[in-house]
Amino acid sequence: QLQASGGGLVQAGGSLRLSCTASGRTFGTYNVGWFRQAPGKEREFVSGIRWTGGSTYNTDSVRGRFTISRDGARNTVYLQMNSLKPEDTAVYYCAAGTGAHMAISGMYNYWGQGTQVTVSS
Repeated sequence: QLQASGGGLVQAGGSLRLSCTASGRTFGTYNVGWFRQAPGKEREFVSGIRWTGGSTYNTDSVRGRFTISRDGARNTVYLQMNSLKPEDTAVYYCAAGTGAHMAISGMYNYWGQGTQVTVSS
């Protein structure tokens, strides 16, 4: 079971850090991804990290602003979001899976409940 937290309301240019914690099991060799879904839009890939090796991937729109990281001791994956823009407003979901293509939502086996991020202009 995944628990996403850390969302909130922030002004443009501000920062938030999202957390994704696994309960009942460790991330093990799972890859972890963050997706987001804005009202009226499809869910889109934001950032991902391979638990083994730590390779990270970001979609173009957040590259240089968002950083994904993992903490094995806390069994938690973080998404540090800086220089937030109003277009980053969405519900953010974390997911864990074993698929190779991290940007594809179908590759993930487990999903968190989502946390709302709202960026005001």
